Formats: sequence, structure tokens, C-alpha cells
Amino acid sequence: MSLDELRHLLERHVRPDLTTTIEGVRTCKADHAVPPVSSMSGTVLAIVAQGTKRLALGDRVYDYGAGQFLVASVDLPVTGHYLDAVPGRPALGFGMTLEPAAIAELLLQAGPGDLPQSPTAARPGIAVSTAPDELIDAVVRLLRLLDRPRDRKALVPLVKREILWRLITGEQGDVVRQLGLADSSLTHIRRAVHWIRENYARPFRVEDVAQISGMSVSAFHRNFQSVTAMTPIQYQKHIRLQEARLLLANRPNDITGVGHRVGYDSPSQFSREYRRQFGAPPSLDAGRMRAEASPVGAALP
Repeated sequence: MSLDELRHLLERHVRPDLTTTIEGVRTCKADHAVPPVSSMSGTVLAIVAQGTKRLALGDRVYDYGAGQFLVASVDLPVTGHYLDAVPGRPALGFGMTLEPAAIAELLLQAGPGDLPQSPTAARPGIAVSTAPDELIDAVVRLLRLLDRPRDRKALVPLVKREILWRLITGEQGDVVRQLGLADSSLTHIRRAVHWIRENYARPFRVEDVAQISGMSVSAFHRNFQSVTAMTPIQYQKHIRLQEARLLLANRPNDITGVGHRVGYDSPSQFSREYRRQFGAPPSLDAGRMRAEASPVGAALP
């Protein structure tokens, strides 16, 4: 019954920009097949209420369908789309941003023995599981508050905390708990990811980023690839190309300038890697985005 109500609430409250009146909560509806969309995952809980979503990260592919959830514990360049969205039976999804500070607070308040020991090695940054009834029920109660503005201020924080508690004590709890641990391997990798995102147009030495993250070079390489499914240089390339695509949506005639702005000195290398990533050369892809009036969208929820 909760999954049926979740579908109803999502379909009723979906907006074109995916946002809701609850901060950090998104809804998604797709009633026709679209090509895979590239974006950054964010740190997020995503639940599919109807349909099947496919998400690709490097060479890893994650499929999750109705009643399943995905958690992303670090901001990753992903490609995603719904596989079976059709008119009359749209794909429906829910998303909620996972805040490390809120998770850390819950971890501090947990009693002795309430939580299992978290592994020391970093886990992959994305995981998929079947959503337990308690989690679906909490999400439904959160979405009900969209119809109850008087109750939102008091109750939204409480229901969000319950959702986080269900996650950190559930099957993928060790992935989510690492978000709230100040000295976890994931936290060190998130520090490196943040630095690369802020400096994506600059060349860098992996040894320097390992030092920024607070890890030895060997541990950094191992944990970075475990979390992101790519090397630091590959991660940087994905960020550069996604930023280029965003810029080209508004500057389709400045391909050389955009390539240079995101860090490419060679226009031919930029065009070659762009085509490999998005399936079309920059000029054609930019024109297609403008014709469709739909620049890069969100791959999640």
C-alpha cells in the first residue's frame, strides 16, 4: 500500500524543475523514453516508485526498479535514464539530498551497540538495495507534508531524521555512515573529489591530490578507484566534459573557447574526447540541445 501511495504522491507533486517545497527533496516523472543524461550525482537517496532506472558510473552499471533505492555517498559523474517509461505508465522517482552533518549527528546520538562497526576501506560510492517497508513509509509521510504547509516546519526535520536512521541501520548502512565519519576513507576521497571539482581546468599531480586528501599515494589510488570507479585523471576528464556541455548549451558557436576554458589546449583533443563521451561532436551536440530546448538535466533521482 505504501508504494501505491508513493506513486500517487509523486505523480501529483512533480514539477518540471524536479524541485519541491521541501528543501533537498526532488520528484521525477518520465512518460517517454529519453537518451541517457549525464550529470553529477550529488550525495543522495533515490527511490524508484514505478519503472526502472539505469545509472552508469565508469564501467559500473546500476539498475534499480520499483521499490528499490540507490544511495550515492560522493558527488560522481554519472549517466542515467529510465528504461521503460511510456505514456499512461510513467516512471516515477523520489530523491533526497544526504547531508553529512545530519548523519554525523545521528551517529553521535546512537547508543552502544546500535550500529555495526563500519569497514575501514572505502566502499563504492553508489549502492542499490530493496527498500524496506519502514523506509518507504517514512518517505510517504515526508511527501504527505507537501499538502500540509502548517506542519512542515515542525515535522520535516523529524521525518528526514527517521529516513536517515533507516538508511544508516539498513543494508547499505556502512556506505551511508561513512558520510558522517570525520576520518573515514570516504571522507578523505570526498576531500579529493571536491578539490578536483574546484580545480578541474588545472593540470595536477596525483601525488599532490593524495596529500590534500590526507592519504598515502597507494591508499589514495586504491580508495579513489573503489569509490568512483575511475582514476583521478579520468574523474577530472568527466568533470571537464560535463562542464563543457553546460557551457555549450549557451555558447554553441564558441567550441574552441569552451574547450580552452575547461582545460583543453588542443581543440582536436577536446572534440575527440567530447564525442567519445556524448556520442556527437560538440557543434552537433550543442545544436541538438538548443533545438530540444532541454540542456543537460539531472540523472537522479
